[in-house]
Amino acid sequence: MTTPWGELELSRFPEDPRDRLRAWDAADAYLLTHLHEQAVPLTGAVVVLGDRWGALVTALAQCGPTQITDSWLGQEATRANLARAGVATGAVRLLTTQDPPPARVDVLLVRVPKSLALLEDQLLRLAPAVHAGTVVVGTGMVKEIHTSTLRLFERVLGPTRTSLARQKARLIFCTPDPALERPANPWPYGYTLPDDVGVLAGHPVVGHAGVFCADRLDIGTRFFLAHLPGTRGVRRVVDLGCGNGVVGTAVALANPEAEVLFTDESFQAVASAEATYKANGVPGHAEFRVGDGLAGVPDASVDVVLNNPPFHSHQATTDSTSWRMFSGARRVLRPGGDLWVVGNRHLGYHVKLRKLFGNCELVAGNPKFVVLRAVKKD
Repeated sequence: MTTPWGELELSRFPEDPRDRLRAWDAADAYLLTHLHEQAVPLTGAVVVLGDRWGALVTALAQCGPTQITDSWLGQEATRANLARAGVATGAVRLLTTQDPPPARVDVLLVRVPKSLALLEDQLLRLAPAVHAGTVVVGTGMVKEIHTSTLRLFERVLGPTRTSLARQKARLIFCTPDPALERPANPWPYGYTLPDDVGVLAGHPVVGHAGVFCADRLDIGTRFFLAHLPGTRGVRRVVDLGCGNGVVGTAVALANPEAEVLFTDESFQAVASAEATYKANGVPGHAEFRVGDGLAGVPDASVDVVLNNPPFHSHQATTDSTSWRMFSGARRVLRPGGDLWVVGNRHLGYHVKLRKLFGNCELVAGNPKFVVLRAVKKD
């Protein structure tokens, strides 16, 4: 990546030489060019919200910025990119969206996320630290910035305008108004499940901002809940890519003797899963882990893996995440253990599962979704 301060070698995490997706885009470059051309004073407390793979904080490392991210993978990419650039450990402060926000913000740089709810939550959390002199600049691709995005900046921080587009990217300029009466933060959001979802009928769910379908039960999960495997006698179950934890909580309620591991790369998701689990007063044992899928889980230590894999990485459509999840599941399953997957019918997950496991059974299907089962034979 070419920046006004030199060339940077950047990569996503985990690194995959077959992956053609870059660790930056035109929105990142536009923001950095603007900061340099306009000689924006990058002094005081510089906060970068939503930096996807660390491109922004790596380029601005000399300013000692603070990065706030919801992505464990993005945070690991940032560490690797900083090390590759020769930035000393500790020069950049790395926070998650679940950490207490900085007490003061003098420069706020925002990479607009896919989720408007996550942007709302984070701007409301940061607003008390923003003052009249804070420089606020957002960036995103044109397709990511909508009228609702601009209205949100105005509602939470102050008057907002946009730049002309450059290489299909756009900037957002916001002038903070300390006298602005801000709304209360509606996140996390709680709701009650409907009566037709089995063991979870009428039970509460908690969703933090940015989690998929944080305010309602999505139709894919609803279909999965109707076809979950019986787990009586099963010792260890993994809710892989747990989101708000509905699937793993259903297993724990049906089989209190099971040990359930909830894992996701999103800090918001794992916080949601833990909140959902606790809200249901489940008597069983659970572990909540933020990380790269099943990394760190011992080989052949799991009886059942349940998975609703994502097929987007930010705005990009990719099958690399599902492939990594399926491969990890095969590694951690005991012989005879099985992986249960729900997904859109058109994604063709059965092809991947047959390649990895040598088998794949269609458990259930409708015009939109399928539930698949693959068994580890050895």
